[in-house]
Amino acid sequence: MSDLVSQNNVLSHRVQAIKESPTLAITAKAGKYKTEGRPIIGLAAGEPDFDTPQHIKDAAKAAIDAGYTKYTPVSGIPALKKAIVDKFKTENGFDYTLNEVIVGVGGKQTIFNLCLAVLNQGDEVIIPAPYWVSYADIAMVAEAVPVIINCGIEQGFKLLPKQLEAAITPKTKLVMFNSPSNPTGAVYSLDELKALGAVLLKQPHILVATDDMYEHVNLTGEKFYNILSATPALKNRCIVLNGVSKAYSMTGWRIGYAAGPAYIIKAMEILQSQSTSNATSISQHAAVAALTGSQDCIQPMVTAFKERHQYVVDRFNRMPGLSCLMAGGAFYAFPDARRAIANLHKAGKIYAATDMALAEYLLESFDVAVVPGSAFGAEGYFRISFATSMDNLRQALDRIEKALN
Repeated sequence: MSDLVSQNNVLSHRVQAIKESPTLAITAKAGKYKTEGRPIIGLAAGEPDFDTPQHIKDAAKAAIDAGYTKYTPVSGIPALKKAIVDKFKTENGFDYTLNEVIVGVGGKQTIFNLCLAVLNQGDEVIIPAPYWVSYADIAMVAEAVPVIINCGIEQGFKLLPKQLEAAITPKTKLVMFNSPSNPTGAVYSLDELKALGAVLLKQPHILVATDDMYEHVNLTGEKFYNILSATPALKNRCIVLNGVSKAYSMTGWRIGYAAGPAYIIKAMEILQSQSTSNATSISQHAAVAALTGSQDCIQPMVTAFKERHQYVVDRFNRMPGLSCLMAGGAFYAFPDARRAIANLHKAGKIYAATDMALAEYLLESFDVAVVPGSAFGAEGYFRISFATSMDNLRQALDRIEKALN
């Protein structure tokens, strides 16, 4: 006990207030079991199972051969910033200048820098749940208060205007949007975004962030919109966050980017100059090739995700105690397992009526790694990634079905 007290005295309150990323922790545990010889099927990690397209890898090799291995400007090389500006103009209809864009070490760093740049102690950040695991913890690192709004399966996992309006206080500083959503795959329609934008227009003190990392993992073929598309008048207080990780299967290359008001982007740059400095020079040149080259490489991935998505949702909806919605984007399924959890607990199969107990049961007894919904602020659900082979999915879902039966 004394050692624990001593450690807590040494560690900052800031780091003690947050937790390790649950998805990374579960993936690591599953990986450990796999190296020990267990036939683990991991459905926890959120990354495409496809290789980075060849023309992007070729650009990285060419950058090395050309000697582009030195420091770059903190906010990104001019060619990549221009490619980002052009992407926003061509695909989204947004007009940005180079000083309104920053390149970070993955999308997570741009969100981290944004929160540290704009949030003060006691500021409130509205986060619809289910939410990506890091939003709340990053807000807490910035000494802000996450205000979680429950948006369950009954409302399609989407924030309603009346919920947003009710959550706003004089302390509200930032609202986080994520569409397509991690973990649910929910996608807001243009009309839904306009209704939320109308609420925000009445609150000029609130900043708006839209995390569009899964923009191109489009499972319906319908046109993509974000809150700024729906409400252009928010531009002077909206930060658009994106990256190359998901669309181009470049998770390990660590390139994210953000666009927004120049003074906020500059503040993010100052923070980054004192942490990582620039994103990897070689990865930046690869990202230029991703954004400016042929976009045909995206479609085969999306086609595979659509097939897997349909299979997974159909299977889950036939399993006892599960209910799963079709997603609009991303590569996740997020079934409601509350009835299944209650049944398993009643039968004495799991030690508690929680999604954490269910996830441990699936991993320890059936060698399948999933992420409990409570990691995303939604107790009673679990998330799987279908960014893996159909063979893996069939085996994994057979095991889950056996566990639930």
